[in-house]
Amino acid sequence: MKRAFFQNEQVNSSDYLSRTPSYYLQRVEPQILSSFNSEQLEAIVSVLDQAIPKPSPKIVDLRFVVDLVFSRFYIVLFVGKDRRRKQRRYEPKGMAKVGNVVAAVMLLIAINLMLSALLMLFGYLLKSALGINLFPGHISETLQKVL
Repeated sequence: MKRAFFQNEQVNSSDYLSRTPSYYLQRVEPQILSSFNSEQLEAIVSVLDQAIPKPSPKIVDLRFVVDLVFSRFYIVLFVGKDRRRKQRRYEPKGMAKVGNVVAAVMLLIAINLMLSALLMLFGYLLKSALGINLFPGHISETLQKVL
């Protein structure tokens, strides 16, 4: 019964971020809520306030979706101060640690190549727009003379 209730409930992300302890207390049945005394309610509100995640400000919040023919992928990039617990629940060992390092290096190389290609393209377009010819007598000019 509970599982079906939670599956049918759609959660809007903006609504989820604005939830407070009073929102959750309003969802409790009134007869159960009235059975708590003020100390119990304060304790419940305190626990709920600690349990509700507080969003941290992000310097970069980039989210987009890539639609392919048969599937859909989403890409998210956040840059901001890390407010999570410092220790992981588990420490990656062996192949998982190597895989993490390889994935990080590949990601850095891919970002570097993309930025380099974009800078080269921008430079080429700027050079072309300004009419600057870096290699006089280049093959394009030679072909124009022949034709």
